[in-house]
Amino acid sequence: MPISLSFWRRRTPTIPLVRLAGVVGMRTRPVGPEAVTATGILPVLRRAFSARGAKAVALAINSPGGSPVQCGLISREVRHLANKHDLPVLAFVEDIAASGGYWLACAADEIFALSSSVVGSIGVINAGFGFPQLLERFGVERRVYAEGKHKGMMDPFSPVREEDVAVLQAVLKDIRTDFLEHVQERRGARLKNDPEQVFSAAVWSGRGALELGLVDELGDMGTVLRERFGDNVRIRDFTPKRRWFRSPVGARAGAEVAAGLLDALEERAMYTRYGL
Repeated sequence: MPISLSFWRRRTPTIPLVRLAGVVGMRTRPVGPEAVTATGILPVLRRAFSARGAKAVALAINSPGGSPVQCGLISREVRHLANKHDLPVLAFVEDIAASGGYWLACAADEIFALSSSVVGSIGVINAGFGFPQLLERFGVERRVYAEGKHKGMMDPFSPVREEDVAVLQAVLKDIRTDFLEHVQERRGARLKNDPEQVFSAAVWSGRGALELGLVDELGDMGTVLRERFGDNVRIRDFTPKRRWFRSPVGARAGAEVAAGLLDALEERAMYTRYGL
């Protein structure tokens, strides 16, 4: 007697997969790699968690970080959907889950990495350049008119003011606190009892991260899912293809293309910071 297709589907474990790859942020340039954003990824997550026959949801993480706000929005939606559908979430670190990338990984119930993956960087950074001496050298005068004591703070063409630095450091401290609380809440007693080391913003290999409790096991997605759900497990990728070109039009197209290429260089620099 032939076996119906519907019966086969019921007997085949399905694991919806969502890939979180690239910088996390609000990039909207018409040219350059698309960023991971809540606007783009939340509908994908909702479809993945609603997949018929799902036994768990897998997240493939490959990100050097980015916007803490976007990381928070995405992580909260992952937890909401996991609770709503009563499904475990498994995160698989590929090359890197650093800073915001690790923030996203912590939304999962379990985190897996390869021994050579880069994991960690639990901290917050703000970086830029300053050129006041350059302007002075060429006889250029910087003119800034603003209402509000700190409105023009950290202007790259003006000398640094310590009071502005203090304001920025206070903001970074608050964001770091949110990050630490998220990691502590999600990882709990699995973390090694050495906060000074764990939260130093250092990065580790997957093996080092395992020793610190930042990940649960070493392993790749295919092997882990086959061990958990059987050799016939079906991984269904819900992630839309990541586009580089999005049809720039209008008089500003040239400037937008140039800005998009700079975004691509910035993303490359973020990966290079971790030796990737």
